[in-house]
Amino acid sequence: MLVTLELILQEADKRGVIQNELVREQLEKARIGVLVSAVFEDFVEKEGVAESDLKAAYESVKTQYIGKEYHVEHILVEKESDAKAIITQLNTGGNFEEITKVKSIDPGSAKNGGDLGWVSDKALVPEFSKAMVQLKNGQITDKPVKSQFGWHVIKMIDSRDVKAPSMEEMKDQRKQMIMSDKNWQTAKCSEMMQKLRTKAKIQ
Repeated sequence: MLVTLELILQEADKRGVIQNELVREQLEKARIGVLVSAVFEDFVEKEGVAESDLKAAYESVKTQYIGKEYHVEHILVEKESDAKAIITQLNTGGNFEEITKVKSIDPGSAKNGGDLGWVSDKALVPEFSKAMVQLKNGQITDKPVKSQFGWHVIKMIDSRDVKAPSMEEMKDQRKQMIMSDKNWQTAKCSEMMQKLRTKAKIQ
């Protein structure tokens, strides 16, 4: 790459294109553009994002953390009759996790005893969610639940209120979000220019 660049620079010199007025103007514009970007990046790096901006961004995101999330397990089978047989088996002392490993056709959760971890009701298909939210801790659906994937037997492990991460945990993420916002960049650029004008010694 460096060799190629050097060859092009030598050829440009031989052809005299560097002396071309239009080329010189474009080179100067490019140089100024690079310098402007570098100065702005350095200003942002040193001045940083205001704590008030970070707090406002955090407060706006925090309001999204509402509702409940659920820790559930499920067994997925193709036929309703199989799901009913599993419910009967569970009601007579069958082990949910063991049955899941043998019978469930869900490749993602079967090996984990059907454990889906902590999930939001909005993250699951409506039929599953509707049945899930009606269960108490430790309860299993008394009838199979049909969805586009097949027939589910659902077990509720636990539920809890959704908790927003702390401001400190979200600080870097919010900072990047603010810095990528075009309106923020424009305002920050205006702030930088104002500070430069204030400090400048104009003869």
